[in-house]
Amino acid sequence: MNGESQRIEVTTDQDVVRVRQLVRTLAVAVKLSLVDQTKVVTAASELARNTLVYGGGGSVEAGPVDNGRRKGIRITFADQGPGIADLDMAFTDGYTTGGGLGLGLSGARRLVDEFDIATAVGEGTSITVTKWCR
Repeated sequence: MNGESQRIEVTTDQDVVRVRQLVRTLAVAVKLSLVDQTKVVTAASELARNTLVYGGGGSVEAGPVDNGRRKGIRITFADQGPGIADLDMAFTDGYTTGGGLGLGLSGARRLVDEFDIATAVGEGTSITVTKWCR
């Protein structure tokens, strides 16, 4: 696997599956443990689904990272959807604006090592997550 990021446009359920496959391939390539592979793939799946369902579609860019001490993978999810009006509420376990379990953002945040979100009502949301090798 080369060191470059790959981008997937997310407009269908099949694209969410492609994101999962890409993240799993990257996780194996950087030698994440099996547990950490599962965590990052789960987080990516949830965030890609949010990009599709709540953001109306968007893009996912994923690639390997190296900070000089450790390797890992970084994934950015971006949409031009309605944005998130109340981030504190959105991170509350059980809160959902859809029909899900309400564990998406908070659950994904717990599964990764770094979680950065930028959102603006009417402009969309961008979430970048990183999972490092232990």
